[in-house]
Amino acid sequence: MQGRRNPPEGIAAFVYRSAPARVVFGAGSLRHLGRELEMLGMKRPLILCTPEQAADARAVAANLGDARPSVFAEAVMHVPVAVVGAAVARARAADADGLVALGGGSATGLAKAMALELPLRILAIPTTYAGSEMTSIYGLTDEGEKRTGRDDRVLPATVLYDPALTRSLPAPLSASSGLNAIAHCVEALYAADGNPVVSLMAEEAIGALAHGLPEVLREPGALPGRERCLYGAWLAGMSLNVASMALHHKLCHVLGGSLNLPHAETHAIVLPYATAYNAPAAPAAMAAIRRALDVPDAAAGLHALGRTLGVPKGLGELGVRAPQLDRIADLAVSQPYPNPRPLERAAIRMLLQQAYEGGTPASMP
Repeated sequence: MQGRRNPPEGIAAFVYRSAPARVVFGAGSLRHLGRELEMLGMKRPLILCTPEQAADARAVAANLGDARPSVFAEAVMHVPVAVVGAAVARARAADADGLVALGGGSATGLAKAMALELPLRILAIPTTYAGSEMTSIYGLTDEGEKRTGRDDRVLPATVLYDPALTRSLPAPLSASSGLNAIAHCVEALYAADGNPVVSLMAEEAIGALAHGLPEVLREPGALPGRERCLYGAWLAGMSLNVASMALHHKLCHVLGGSLNLPHAETHAIVLPYATAYNAPAAPAAMAAIRRALDVPDAAAGLHALGRTLGVPKGLGELGVRAPQLDRIADLAVSQPYPNPRPLERAAIRMLLQQAYEGGTPASMP
């Protein structure tokens, strides 16, 4: 394990809930799709993907033998309710008996939203490092506002992790997607409902991703780095599934839902600044991040990793305008997620300003 630590001397009471998902991991795992569909009793699955992955989805469908899948290639980020309605109508018209989410968070998020309306199980085939395939968390966007929740009905029954499929993910998107997964781990480490098991998984995942992502950038076609990243993404998703989200995810949900920003890049940019905000109130979490990254400061180490990976420097590079930050700060402190440090509007506004400019995180009094 990266940054292995000694067992704690005292262990506080906790509740741990394991996700009942079947995981098939390894290069070439896609060849087992037919077997896994049969185990789930799916004969007429609806394959969900973004328009960019339509050809891949059709190729998968063509190789399923006796199964008779349909393809819905209109998934988009932030899961607009209008797209969900269209996908539900397609599933009903095709008499689908299951859902296959092929791609990243957009495809998985659409499948989850559909599962809230239809009694269909999900098989996920991730091609990014989002980790959402391992969680019962869903999100829907309607009229510029993103609503999230948890429901066991949306948890995929089976996940096929095939590192070879992530070769289609460009190196810059690999970087931002991996930092998105690291954000899940950081929040799991200081979650109000965290526990020792989740902390071990989160620390291991941060180390795996922090070492694997530079490998992917150096050798995009090689599998070892991608295997390490997909392993880290799996652990990150498991960590997020059993721990609550906090300030980082609140900010990203507000930014993404209200300004329609790219999901992974937004997480990658905000992460070091949200970490700096919470650092004084979460010393154990900061120690775990430092061990995993092998750095003296958690927030600065995450910022340096982002610079090494070449992710966008600040929110300004995503098209955010400085006057919009006041409204984002107001939305962030309304209906807050549980967080180790109380949400203070002035400090949140300072956090957003730093994330907008993209410099090294500074303390936020």
